[in-house]
Amino acid sequence: MAIYVITGANRGIGYEYCRQLKERGDTAIAVCRTPSNELKQLGVQVETGIDIASDRSVADLTDRFDGLEIDVLINNAGILQRNTLENLDFESIRQQFEVNALGTLRVTQALLPNLHSGSKVIIMTSRMGSIADNTSGGSYGYRMSKVALSMAGKSLSHDLKPRGIPVGILHPGLVSTRMTGFTSGGITPETSVNGLLERIDALNLETTGTFWHANGEVLPW
Repeated sequence: MAIYVITGANRGIGYEYCRQLKERGDTAIAVCRTPSNELKQLGVQVETGIDIASDRSVADLTDRFDGLEIDVLINNAGILQRNTLENLDFESIRQQFEVNALGTLRVTQALLPNLHSGSKVIIMTSRMGSIADNTSGGSYGYRMSKVALSMAGKSLSHDLKPRGIPVGILHPGLVSTRMTGFTSGGITPETSVNGLLERIDALNLETTGTFWHANGEVLPW
């Protein structure tokens, strides 16, 4: 039984991670700002009031986790705000960088003392952060912040390899959640997390730093 810490766990993919991990017998610790009713009812440990964009809030999380050995850290928390060329809201773009890129790096750095050789760090990024795969433009804040996030994951994979900690950089697919407006063309969170957990289970030091689709496809940078 492994101990997983999942940020952004109140709904969507984060909640589904917790549900499936609990179902298979692992320990899921959900981290979020405000828990949803379904998360409260799931029966997992929930750490609330955590804003990954805040140094003080993340420091509080490290205090709560003092002495806890984490086997897998899943950096899932993130935000999506639409920014077109005609509507470049720079404050929105900054906020997406703060949460999506800096927030994930902040949490990972803070929880390094809780990781051990054999632990895994997961970076939930997006295909929308692939430069080679960008054929439609737009979504400036989200795309740019996810490029930065993927680069952070790649650097972490090099820095953590000597410690015996592989890093997985994962795209969940187009998932029908509140973040995507419950898009009719998306897959379910259950399908996405099924694939994501397969990638996490298979992750090792030989494959550290790889940019994977949940379905097993290696994605372009």
